[in-house]
Amino acid sequence: MTQTQHLKTAGGALAYDVTGTGPLIVLAPGIGNQRTVYRHLAPLLAAAGYRVARMDIRGHGESSMGWTSYNGGQAISRTDVAGDLLDLIRHLGGPAVIVGHSISGGAATIAAATAPELVSAVVEVNPFTQVQHADLAALFTVRRYRRGAIALTGTALFKSLRIWRHYLDVAYPIKPADYAEDIAAMTANLREPGRMAEFIKTSKSTPADAEAQLPNVKCPALIIMGDADPDFADPRAEGEAIVAKMPAGAGRLAMVEGSGHYPHVDSADRVAALIVEFLNGRVGA
Repeated sequence: MTQTQHLKTAGGALAYDVTGTGPLIVLAPGIGNQRTVYRHLAPLLAAAGYRVARMDIRGHGESSMGWTSYNGGQAISRTDVAGDLLDLIRHLGGPAVIVGHSISGGAATIAAATAPELVSAVVEVNPFTQVQHADLAALFTVRRYRRGAIALTGTALFKSLRIWRHYLDVAYPIKPADYAEDIAAMTANLREPGRMAEFIKTSKSTPADAEAQLPNVKCPALIIMGDADPDFADPRAEGEAIVAKMPAGAGRLAMVEGSGHYPHVDSADRVAALIVEFLNGRVGA
C-alpha cells in the first residue's frame, strides 16, 4: 500500500502518493472523487515503466479544505487545479504526463498551455474542457443524458450525497468488482465535516478558462471518452470538438465502448493500453 504524502503550498496541503519508477505521470481525479479512483489504473502504468503519482485535488480526499480561488472567489477553478498540478510536478521533478479526469482534464489543458516545459503530454479522460450548453432535445431522447442531468442538478441544488450516489450509479454502466466498497469509502470521505461543501464549491466552476487555452496546447494530447457517459449528449462529438480546438495534429480521440464517465475505473485495462500506446515514442519508459 502506497503512503500518503502532503505537499504544502501557499493555499493549503495537497495529498498524493507515488508508486513505480521511470518517467513521471501525475493522475488527478474529478469533482467528488478521491485519488483512489485510479486504484486500478496506477498499478498498470507503473508496471509499464512509469513513476505514477496520484493527487487529491484541493478540498477532496486527504487534501486540506478551505481553499480560495486564485481570483479571490470561492469556486475552485480549473486554473487553480492546474497550478496545484504544476506545483506537484515541480516538487517531484518534472516534466510529467498529466492524466486528468473531468475537471482535472480541463486543468491539464491549462497546465500544458501555460507551463509547456513541465508537461510532456496530457491525457484527458471524459474532460470538462469546454463550456457546456444543455442539449434540450437530447434530454428527451437520450435516457442516460437525462438521468445524469437530473442527478447532477439535484446534487448541486440540494447538496445531497444520496443524489450524488444515484448519479454515480448512472455514470458507471459497467460496475467494477469493488464498486460497493469504493462507494462506501467515497461516502465516508464526503461525510467528513466540510467535505461536501468543498465538493459543491468546486462544482460551481466553469470550463471557460480551459477552453480558452485549448489553442495553446503544443504537447501531444489524448482525449479518452466513454461512449455511455451521461454527462454529454454525444460523448464522441464532445471529444472531437476538444481536439478540433487544439493546434492541428496535437490531439487525438479514443473511445471506450460501453463505459460511462469513469473508464479509468471500470475499464482500466483498456485505458492503460490506450495511454501506453499513446505515450510510446513520445515519452520514454
